[in-house]
Amino acid sequence: MKKFRALALALTMSIPAVLAAQPGRPGGPPGPGGPGMAPGGPGPGMRDDPLGRSFFPPELVMEHQEEIGLQDAQRKAIQEAIQKAQSVFVDRQWKLAAEVEKLKKLVDASSIDEAKALDQVDRVLAAEREIKRTQLSLMIRIKNTLTEAQRQKLSDLRGRRGSAAGGGPPL
Repeated sequence: MKKFRALALALTMSIPAVLAAQPGRPGGPPGPGGPGMAPGGPGPGMRDDPLGRSFFPPELVMEHQEEIGLQDAQRKAIQEAIQKAQSVFVDRQWKLAAEVEKLKKLVDASSIDEAKALDQVDRVLAAEREIKRTQLSLMIRIKNTLTEAQRQKLSDLRGRRGSAAGGGPPL
């Protein structure tokens, strides 16, 4: 079971990296546990994420809600968007795990049926795409809920946070 989890994690983490390295392929927002973005948003790899700086993770908004003057209606809209996305994430993560499990069975064979394995990789990638699309939708909804002044304030706060951490990647 531990080997399966390690392989599943390795596959789900490496496939997006391979895709991101392909020239001309649009980048996605960071994803659960990875560009990935958790439903929380950009993490330590954000410098390599071409879209990460364009969005504001829910945690950043929550941490600074008073400082940015978040209104009750905005808070409610963001909470509803997060709740909706989380319910979708759970379903899609189960689907992704099932597809990765099928791929693992195929590649564990002593002789791999290339056509079947590639077909299954397409299913894994489709499941990942659904997760990334849901993540991007959430990040768009959060950004669109904020005013221009709030977005600017969060950008400034994010920049200060990154430099205060010793020049590490901004959050």
